[in-house]
Amino acid sequence: MSGGSPIITELRAIQHTHGFVPVAALRGLSERTGTPLYQLYGVVSSFPHFRTAPPPPVDVRVCDDMSCHRRGAAALLTAVEQHVAQSGPAGTVVKPVSCLGRCDRAPACVVNDTILSGMTLETLVDHITAAAAGTPPAHERVTPVGGQLMTDPYTDAGQRYGAARRLAADKDALGVIAALKASNLRGMGGAGFPTGLKWEIVRNTAGSDKYIVCNGDESEPGTIKDRFILENAPHLLVEGMLLAGLVTGAREGIVYIRHEYEAQIEIVEHEIARAKKLGAVGRDVFGSGLTFDLEVFVSPGGYICGEESALLEAIEGKRAEPRNKPPFPGTHGLWNKPTVINNVETFVMVPAILMKGAEWFKAQGKTAAGPGLKFVGISGDVVRPGVYEIPMGTPARDVIFGKGGGIAGGRPFKAWAPSGPSSGYLPPSLVDTPLDFKALADVGSMLGSGAIVVLSDQACMLDMALNAVRFFKNESCGKCVPCRVGSAKMLDVLTDVAHGRGAAEHVKMIDDLAHTLVLTSICGLGQVVPVPIRSVLTHFREEIDDHLLRHRCPANVCSMGV
Repeated sequence: MSGGSPIITELRAIQHTHGFVPVAALRGLSERTGTPLYQLYGVVSSFPHFRTAPPPPVDVRVCDDMSCHRRGAAALLTAVEQHVAQSGPAGTVVKPVSCLGRCDRAPACVVNDTILSGMTLETLVDHITAAAAGTPPAHERVTPVGGQLMTDPYTDAGQRYGAARRLAADKDALGVIAALKASNLRGMGGAGFPTGLKWEIVRNTAGSDKYIVCNGDESEPGTIKDRFILENAPHLLVEGMLLAGLVTGAREGIVYIRHEYEAQIEIVEHEIARAKKLGAVGRDVFGSGLTFDLEVFVSPGGYICGEESALLEAIEGKRAEPRNKPPFPGTHGLWNKPTVINNVETFVMVPAILMKGAEWFKAQGKTAAGPGLKFVGISGDVVRPGVYEIPMGTPARDVIFGKGGGIAGGRPFKAWAPSGPSSGYLPPSLVDTPLDFKALADVGSMLGSGAIVVLSDQACMLDMALNAVRFFKNESCGKCVPCRVGSAKMLDVLTDVAHGRGAAEHVKMIDDLAHTLVLTSICGLGQVVPVPIRSVLTHFREEIDDHLLRHRCPANVCSMGV
């Protein structure tokens, strides 16, 4: 088997043609591919992007996850629902939607499959009216930031792919692995597994068919850095994957990108075409006699696809459900073959390490436990949300109050999440914590993907935990009972507390649920469901007691007694 299955691609084409996936088209696909109809139904039903019925004339979705939540999305959703109910246009349907990857431009919405950022009620109503009149919204334009990234070792375009040219000539794969190990480069998607060791495992695993897969899904609220990298350094991604292929003996690579990143998909495809013209991708890479082909796989949505084995299942044309481990993808990955899976940021660091040296890379960091560089996204209640390239180990204070400009509106600083909801919330007293793997682990959190979300005093910590658990519950694939049932139960408990129906015994119930979810869930999604509320209980217990015992919300956010 080679590359990705055509199933997802064909389903996307069917929906693009019809606006949904009709039964007749599904039967036709079943006959053409020899895939059982029930299996195709299972795939369609597991991905949020696919529809099994025609869409409404105007389909409006409003993101209310974490960063958008802090930028007024809940009020916007209510207001646009009321507007449509009172004034139309007829046939307009308004619903919430999971994170759209525009956390720095919140609140984000979708109108007839076009993503719109920084919406107000007035601008959203204008788009709805235009869509009803037959004028679809224009897709957002992407403008690279310009300037030289510290991560990019090439000062002009003519120097690009220098590390790959060198490896194609000397074929010193062991030297590359040694350099990666010496650099202490770890996976930047959240797990932090040593990159050199991962590549070595795949190289040393027997088999003629191997794969390189880039996880460009990043669907967790607050996570936007890979989107920025795809826009500004696609050549480093292509080269990083090429280097992985030459080192491990893989001849095929797949860039997995979420469908909401339409502009970024186009940018990467353009760079792959450019690389082919240069001789960097395809047969006889830079005259080496080696082959490495690269393609883009567009995800049909779902946060669970960020889990590496669920992502592989999607590429194979199956439901995006995590596999039981072991075995791990290094030995049994795509099509059960040895597979390197790294995220966008990890791949783009490799050319710099090989061109400038492992010692140069390590010296970019600010702490012994934090070598190298890091891309962080910052959003929420800050003056300048966005993506910033920083030395690993930079104190969070420097990012929030330096790069981010401090708290929006001059409000008091209440809390921050180092990496979206899965990292939990920390108090201002820990804002001097270095942004590296060890320092954040030492305070009970994690570096994760570097999705920093900032909260002012106007945020309610229970409400933020509830918002995070709702996201995880909505995005659970449902494969394992602990996650499917436990996330729903956790949501019910926190909803009761937020509505003034809480009691002291709810804390014991939360602890029991958290313990079960962590111990028994198949993958990381179920294991992080309790993290937000556990962190709030640890650092903001008085606020929880206000809700539980005194039935009041100090921030006046929760609808107590409703």
